[in-house]
Amino acid sequence: MSTPHNKAELGQIAKTVLMPGDPLRAKFIAETFLENPVLFNDVRGMLGYTGAYQGKQVSVMGSGMGMPSIGIYSHELYSQYGVESIIRIGSAGSYTDKAKLYDVVLATAAYSESSYAKTMSGFEGDTTLPSAELNDRLRKSAAAQGIPLVEGVIHSSDVFYRHDSRKNPAYWELLRDEKGCVAVEMESFALFHNAAVLGKKAACILTISDSFVSPEITTPEQRQTTFTNMMKIALGAAE
Repeated sequence: MSTPHNKAELGQIAKTVLMPGDPLRAKFIAETFLENPVLFNDVRGMLGYTGAYQGKQVSVMGSGMGMPSIGIYSHELYSQYGVESIIRIGSAGSYTDKAKLYDVVLATAAYSESSYAKTMSGFEGDTTLPSAELNDRLRKSAAAQGIPLVEGVIHSSDVFYRHDSRKNPAYWELLRDEKGCVAVEMESFALFHNAAVLGKKAACILTISDSFVSPEITTPEQRQTTFTNMMKIALGAAE
């Protein structure tokens, strides 16, 4: 079988999929951490691989940027390929000095202004939740490897370049102070909603790549190849 976006056959994709936004990060993870990785998809350049990690079959596949993109890929993985768990491993911008550059954030909820969930299934809320079971596995994996986690609500935004006339306070400050958001990314609200609708599991861990409260920032190459702590945590949580 195949879909318009994925040429994999049934059985080529593991029950647990790690999903970075960047397909080149998926390639890096497969080549760095997986034994005998096999490419199962390259449609539209969205690379996906399956291999072994500590005796378990694990897949890793890019999602692209934004909720429409991860919405398509995750829905097909869940509904067409029998995937049970997707762990998003992405980059994020920090809203607080509690989450510094290279810190790993575990999402406890995803807040968004997006209409994705309403359009997809009629959901009227502005917050979606990860799997509690999957989050617990990620906590245990992080603890076993001695990697600290920053936990909190994340903001899933449809907009990367925002033109905002509301300067005092800035929009991100309102989200931090009123919604409790610790960081911003662009995918998890949709991923969590797809999992809830389809009776599957989803979680998200993020590495802070830049900050609204600090001038530090990472390069594209660093985001592709150096965010290894979150990769190790996600791999350790795979079933």
